[in-house]
Amino acid sequence: MPNSPQTARPTNPRPTRNDANVPQGYLAIGRVVGVHGLRGEVKVEPLTDFPERFEAGSLLYLGTQLEEVEVLSGRPHKGHFLVTFDDYTDRSSAEELRGLWLFVPEDAAADLDPNTYWVHDILGLSVLSEDGRTLGTVTDVLFTGANEVYVVTNTTAPVREILLPATDEVILSVDLPARRLNVRLLPGLAD
Repeated sequence: MPNSPQTARPTNPRPTRNDANVPQGYLAIGRVVGVHGLRGEVKVEPLTDFPERFEAGSLLYLGTQLEEVEVLSGRPHKGHFLVTFDDYTDRSSAEELRGLWLFVPEDAAADLDPNTYWVHDILGLSVLSEDGRTLGTVTDVLFTGANEVYVVTNTTAPVREILLPATDEVILSVDLPARRLNVRLLPGLAD
């Protein structure tokens, strides 16, 4: 039996925290939420499971203007990362970055383990039950402690949501080329 499908958070094109305007061909990996100290360090709220994105020497793109910046230093700090970028090495210049999103090109996406998918690949998939009924479309992915949960919204009246745990019991297959998710509805999931 295959492992339970997992969804990687690193590149959610629709971050759950404040709406990001993600340029075509890029993936959001974080947002500058503040400044730390006097030497240009900024506090970054990460939207990635890959902390190496914030290591010295990494190239990132700032804001929707996609200004290329090099990470001079980066370190974890209380659930965030403290990062210094080239050309922003004092508090005054770092203040200009507050609220900007950080992006990487899609082709720089990290390799995922088998049976692990990007959020942006899962969003929008048609969901079919094992008896062939169309249940709706994946509209969100919730990250819980145990496993991810796919939020499926139907488009027929009455509009409703189904919460599907991303487990082997429920998710039978993920077919990205066909844009389809095949599922087994356990008792109580669609009631």
